Formats: sequence, structure tokens, C-alpha cells
Amino acid sequence: MAAAFRKAAKSRQREHRERSQPGFRKHLGLLEKKKDYKLRADDYRKKQEYLRALRKKALEKNPDEFYYKMTRVKLQDGVHVIKETKEEVTPEQLKLMRTQDIKYIEMKRVAEAKKIERLKAELHLLDFQGKQQNKHVFFFDTKKEVEQFDIATHLRTAPELVDRVFNRPTIETLQKEKVKGVNNQTRLKRIAKERQKQYDCLTQRIEREKKLFVIAQKIQTRKDLLDKTRKVKVKKETVNSPAIYKFESRRKR
Repeated sequence: MAAAFRKAAKSRQREHRERSQPGFRKHLGLLEKKKDYKLRADDYRKKQEYLRALRKKALEKNPDEFYYKMTRVKLQDGVHVIKETKEEVTPEQLKLMRTQDIKYIEMKRVAEAKKIERLKAELHLLDFQGKQQNKHVFFFDTKKEVEQFDIATHLRTAPELVDRVFNRPTIETLQKEKVKGVNNQTRLKRIAKERQKQYDCLTQRIEREKKLFVIAQKIQTRKDLLDKTRKVKVKKETVNSPAIYKFESRRKR
């Protein structure tokens, strides 16, 4: 009963508020309350304790002290800077090696290789302009034949179709049948753009397959190092290749 009476009395009592900044002192800003002072005082004490700890650490420092980080740190303009070491493994490779197993990496690499073969079969290794990277060599017996050589006449096709390595009909075929395929320049440009996009995708997949192969080799090398056989490092690890070790030969029982 008494507790209920006290709660009822508190609900009716007057709310005490801290006064605000008087009107003639408003140009000085907000009036600092006790909670504001407490935050400021705590921050000041914290900073003073930190400075006191730093002074104590500087006074008690041993000038002959050595630790291994000193071999990787140099002083520049009074500031300690860590020397940059040559990156042997990229962060992506390190993350993937720690989280995934070699079987998973090999499975993904085989999948990428199959997609690459499928894309190569679809594109026939032609670029988007219809020109092939290899050469077509013609042989003649005399210099006169070389001087009078005309590639369109030799291939029996129209001069406009000489640069094409696919869908290049002869003049007889053009006279008998109509030209099949896309003739509109807008559609031809769109098809060429799509073909170039496929080649970009093929290039990206080839690079990804190479990276997965390197990661699989590095994981296998780390697994081989768990063997207690004596070994000597022959070649250091790089971004594009694993480290090479020479193991001591043992006679199998």
C-alpha cells in the first residue's frame, strides 16, 4: 500500500528542470549542464592517463632492446614505416587456399576448361571482324603469274567477300542462289558486337582457368611439405607458379 502511495505521489510531483541559458547570455552558446561537464571531464582524464602511460613507457624503455619486427621497420622522418615485402601470393589466392580444398579447385577448373572448349567450338577461333589470325599462302611457278595474281579471280568470288574466311560463296553460287543471312548493316554491327562479347568472355574464362590451376598447384605443394622427408627449396614461390622443392630420394620397401 505504501509503495503504491509513493508511486502516486511521484506522478503528481513537480518536474525539476535545469535552467537554460539566460537571454542576455545567449551569444555565449548553450549553458553547460552537469552531464555535459561529466563527459568532458571523463574525456580529459582519459587523455591524461594515456599521456602519463606514454611518458612512463618512454622513461622505462631499454635502448638495447631488440625484437624481430625491427628487421622489417625503418625510420622515415621520425615515423616507423614497415618495409614493403614482395608479394608472393595474392590475397585472393591466399583466401581461396585457406577456405577451399584442392578437389573443389580442380572441379571448378575442369568446369571452366569444358566451358572454354564449348566456346571455342562455337566461335571457331574467328575474331569479330571475320578475319583469321593465320595466313593463306599461294604458290606459283613463274614471276609473271605472281604479278598477274588476283585473289578474287583465284578464289572465284566477289572482291567484297575476299576478306571473309567463312560464308564466302563463289560467283557461280551467287548467280544461282540468293544471298543468305543478314544483309542489314545495323544487324551486322549488333552481331559483331555480340561476337566480340563472346570473345571477351572466352578470354576471361581462360585467365580464370589458369589462376585455378596455379592455386591447385600451390595447395598440392603445401600438402607435399607436410611429409617429413628432407627437402631443399629449388625455386621460390611466385604469383604465377608454386615453389619447387627437391626431396631426398628414399628406397621404397
